[in-house]
Amino acid sequence: MTSTGNPSTVTASINFYVPPDNGVRAYINTSADPVTGKREQNYSVAPHDMVIENVRGKEDEYTLDKVGFQFYRAPAKHTSFVEDEEIKKEYYPETIELYKKLTGASRVVIFDHTIRRYRPGETGASPDKRQPAAQAHVDQTTKASIARVHRHLPAEDVPELLKKRFQIINLWRPINVPALEWPLALCDYRSVVPEKDALPVTLIFPDREGETYGVVHNPDHKWKYLRGMMPEEIVLIKCFDSIQDGSVAVFTPHTAFIDPSTPPDTPHRESIEIRALVFYD
Repeated sequence: MTSTGNPSTVTASINFYVPPDNGVRAYINTSADPVTGKREQNYSVAPHDMVIENVRGKEDEYTLDKVGFQFYRAPAKHTSFVEDEEIKKEYYPETIELYKKLTGASRVVIFDHTIRRYRPGETGASPDKRQPAAQAHVDQTTKASIARVHRHLPAEDVPELLKKRFQIINLWRPINVPALEWPLALCDYRSVVPEKDALPVTLIFPDREGETYGVVHNPDHKWKYLRGMMPEEIVLIKCFDSIQDGSVAVFTPHTAFIDPSTPPDTPHRESIEIRALVFYD
């Protein structure tokens, strides 16, 4: 594999959310059309070129509470990432311990994981065909985050849990090869105007509804990435924080993007993303 060095910044296209007209509720259907592989939605996206800073060598400057994301070197014991049940049995427990170590949380509940493998020319949203998510977004709104607590925790525990601080934090890791292709860009929360830049989008599931944020273009956004993330490296991505008094980052817009500095013979990106509810005493 050739290398094109370690650029300090790249300029790349990021797809941003464009809401539907006239204040209509935005939605996307989570079930893909079996023929086209596309999901019905009533909003559009628009690409904008953004400067994305490579923070390799400066990872320690970025913490969950300050910017909304945090890098860490943490080799995994489970490395196959093939069978879902094996992942739940082996990778979930070690990941829960890693969450606790890095956040100081007292209770961590993983509610799902997503494996993405870039396969040129393939479409589809089925679990075995998930491609890099190439649109700036945040996985949960406040409403959806609270709903996740109700959905995944025992009903008798929920009232007390909601009285204290809780978060939703994703843990993202490359699988098998460095993530030089389709790397992950993360937006420094300090450059975000939450009420203007993040707008709710309804997710329509077969049996329920969820809600994410679509992220609109703001030229003042400060985008970062860790070029060539290795399978031994992880990034924590804060998607929600119940502390919303301005003292900490509440969420992190993020997206996969095409890095113009990626060598042409780079192996296709593979990654796993764990999503977890994180509680504090």
